[in-house]
Amino acid sequence: MAAHFQSQSDDDLLTTDDAEAFGMFYDRHVHSVLGYFARRTGEPERAADLTAETFASALAARRRYRPGGAPAVAWLFAIAARRLADYHRRGRVDARAQRVLAMEPVPLGAEDAEMVRMLGEDTAVSLLSGLPADQRAAIRWHVVDDRSYGEIAADQRVSEQVVRQRVSRGLAALRARMGGSR
Repeated sequence: MAAHFQSQSDDDLLTTDDAEAFGMFYDRHVHSVLGYFARRTGEPERAADLTAETFASALAARRRYRPGGAPAVAWLFAIAARRLADYHRRGRVDARAQRVLAMEPVPLGAEDAEMVRMLGEDTAVSLLSGLPADQRAAIRWHVVDDRSYGEIAADQRVSEQVVRQRVSRGLAALRARMGGSR
């Protein structure tokens, strides 16, 4: 991977047509996405399939990504949440984006399956653990569980603005911790 991409922000990586740039974006976030799916499916093979489909969808959709809004990783996890919802609705992984891009499936070995299991246990917890509880919960509900600000606000009996502020501050702290920029 070209060294000059390592210092670029996720926004920069997604807004260029260079395949190596998307490869760097993938390298930065693949373990988090794998962990997300491992926790939700409990099946390393499904987690790997859903991760591949998520990144294939992101690659196909990256021209529609617009910097300046939600962080790129939130955009990626929104795609992941949709792939997970599709999986639950259909009862199987739909590899449509992989087929469109002519991506061959890669079998998951025992060592890889164990790594996926470990990611499912550790990645999200470690990323969010340093945040205050209110920010951690707001990010989980809004970004990971894909709930609206209004729904969270009603459940927590706070204003929508309070929820937005918690999510924003938490994501800013995560970006700073991960060395990214908005």
